[in-house]
Amino acid sequence: MSGSSEKELRAAICVGYLKDEKTAVTELIGSLSIDQTDRQKIVDTAAELVEELRRLDDPGVMETFLSEYGLTTEEGVALMCLAEALLRVPDDITIDALISDKIAPADWSKHLGHSSSPLVNASTWGLMLTGKVVHPVDANDWDIVGQLRKVVKRIGEPVIRKAVGQSMKVLGHQFVLGRDIREAMDRARGAEKKGYTYSYDMLGEGARTAYDAQRYFMAYAKAISSLSENCKNDDIRANPGISVKLSALHPRYEYIQRQRVMDELVPRLSSLVFQAKNANMGFNIDAEEADRLDLSLDIIEAVLSNPDLKGWDGFGVVVQAYGPRAGYVLDWLYALSTRLDRKIMVRLVKGAYWDSEIKLSQVNGYESYPVFTRKASTDVSYLACAQKLFSMTDRIYPQFATHNAHTVSAVLHMAKDNAHFEFQRLHGMGDGLHDLVKATHKNRCRIYAPVGIHEDLLAYLVRRLLENGVNSSFVNQVLDVNVPAKDVVRDPVTALLSYSSIENTFIPLPRDLYDGDRPNSLGINYANPSTLAEFYGARAEFQTARWQAAPIVGGEKQSGPSRQLANPALHSDIVGVCIDASKVQAALAIKTAVAAEDIWRDTAVDTRADMLDRIADLYEANRVELIALLSRE
Repeated sequence: MSGSSEKELRAAICVGYLKDEKTAVTELIGSLSIDQTDRQKIVDTAAELVEELRRLDDPGVMETFLSEYGLTTEEGVALMCLAEALLRVPDDITIDALISDKIAPADWSKHLGHSSSPLVNASTWGLMLTGKVVHPVDANDWDIVGQLRKVVKRIGEPVIRKAVGQSMKVLGHQFVLGRDIREAMDRARGAEKKGYTYSYDMLGEGARTAYDAQRYFMAYAKAISSLSENCKNDDIRANPGISVKLSALHPRYEYIQRQRVMDELVPRLSSLVFQAKNANMGFNIDAEEADRLDLSLDIIEAVLSNPDLKGWDGFGVVVQAYGPRAGYVLDWLYALSTRLDRKIMVRLVKGAYWDSEIKLSQVNGYESYPVFTRKASTDVSYLACAQKLFSMTDRIYPQFATHNAHTVSAVLHMAKDNAHFEFQRLHGMGDGLHDLVKATHKNRCRIYAPVGIHEDLLAYLVRRLLENGVNSSFVNQVLDVNVPAKDVVRDPVTALLSYSSIENTFIPLPRDLYDGDRPNSLGINYANPSTLAEFYGARAEFQTARWQAAPIVGGEKQSGPSRQLANPALHSDIVGVCIDASKVQAALAIKTAVAAEDIWRDTAVDTRADMLDRIADLYEANRVELIALLSRE
C-alpha cells in the first residue's frame, strides 16, 4: 500500500488484525517477484548450506539438542512438557509427581553418547540417573545400587527436585548470555572478535506491578550505561544495541488503558531512548502479543516524533511476519519515518507467541486468528516483507532475524549487491549457519542476547523450545540425516500450493472450536481500535438508558414498592427502578419451581438443551446492552 497516508495504513492494520487467512496468503504470494526459477535457485543454495552444516563438528547447541530430543521422541515430549509445566507448578509435592511422571518412564539411556555435544550428553546422563532413581525397583533387586535407589527414593525427592531444576537452569543458560549485563558483555567478547555485534535484551515478562516496571526500567537504564563504553564506532551498526519490551515498563500495557499508558510510558521510554541516542547505540522496541500491536505503534509514533531525535539512526522496531498485518506495519513505519525525516531500523522475525495467540483467540471466540495457521504461510509472509524492506532502504535499515537456511538464501538472493542490511540470530541458535554465511558473504550479523537470572529464564526458554521443537521446524530437522537436505529447505510457496487448503484444517476457526456441536461464545476484540470504536458506538445508546427490574413468578411480572438504583461510581446516574421481591413472592416462586420439577424432569434432554442454547443466543445478541447495564449498575 505504498503511497497511502499514515491514517489509511493504520486503518488497514486494524482491518488486517483478523484477516481471512486464504485472502491474506494469496495476496502475499501474488506480491512476490521471485519466479519459479529463482525459487529453485534459492532452494539449491539453501540445501548446500544444510549439507555444510551437517559436516560441522559443532553446528549449534539448540540444533544439537533438538536432533537428540525432538518432539518425535518420547523423551523430547517429556522434556518439553516438564519445562512448560514447571512455569506453573505451585508446590514441591506436585513438582515431585510431575518429575516422576515425565522423567521416570522414559528411556534416557538410548540417548547416551549419541550427541557430539558434551552438554547434551551430560544432560542425558543426569536425566538417566534421575529416571532410574525415581523408577520403582524390582522386588528381587537386592544389590547395593538397588538399595541406594530405595534410600534416595525414600528421602531424596528434594534432591531430585533440585537436580531437575538445576538441569533446566544449565540448559537455559546455553541460551542466555549472562546473569547480568557485565557478565554478558564479558562472554560476548569472543564472538565480537569474529566480527559479530550484539543486541542485549534484559529478560523478563510483562510487568505486573509499578514496582516491576520500575525494576525493569532501572535494569534497562543500567544496561545502556554499561554498554555505552563499548559504543566506540561512529557507525551505529557496528555498536552494540539494546532491545526493550514495552510491557515490562508499564503494568497496564493494554489498549483499553491507552490514555494512561501514553501519559506515563512515553516519557519513561523517551528517557531511555535519549540515553541510547547519547551513547550512539541502537535501541529496538521488541514485538509482543497481537493485542499490543496498535498501542505499541502509538507509543512508537509519539516517541519518534520528538524533534531532538533528528539525525539519529538508531531507533528500531521489531516486526513479526507470522501475522497478516506485518506488511501494513512496514508500510506505516516507512511513511512515518518519511514524514519525520528519520532513518530507522527494522528487525524482521518470524514470531514468538504463536501458541498463545491461537489459544487466546479460541478462548475469546474471535472470528479468525491474528497469526497464520501454517508455518509455510509465515515463511511466505517473511519473504514478502523482506522484499518490501529492500525497497525501503532509503529510510529503513533491515535486520533479518532467522535460523533457517532457506530464509537466509532467499534474503541473499533478494539483496543482490545491496549491503545495507544485517542478519540476526539468537544466542545459542544458528551459530553454524551464520558462521558459514558470514565467512562467504562478509555480511553483518548481530546476536540477540538475553540477559537475566534463572527466575526470568524459564518463560523465555519454553518459547524457544516450543517454537523450534516442532517436528517441521528447520532447527529440529537440520541435523537429521534421514531428512533430505532439499526437504528441510522446501520452497514455502510450493508447499502452500500443494495443500488442499491454505488454512490448516486441523485448527478450526475459534467460533467452530466445538466441531459444529455448538458455536463458541463470541468475544469482543477490545485491542482492535476499530472494533473498540464500534463497541463504544453501540454502547452509547445505553449510557443514559433506564431499566426496570421486577420479580417474575410463573411467567408473570410481580408488583410492589419500587426504589431507584444509582451508579455506585456516579450517584447522579440513575440506572433504573427496581421492585424487590417480597417474602410472599419469594415463597410463591419456590412453590412454583417445586411444582414444575416433574414437568422439567420429564422434558426431553434435547428440548432442554435447545432452551439453554436459545438463552445463550439471547445473551450474545444483547451483550452490548448487558455490558452497559453491568458497568453502570
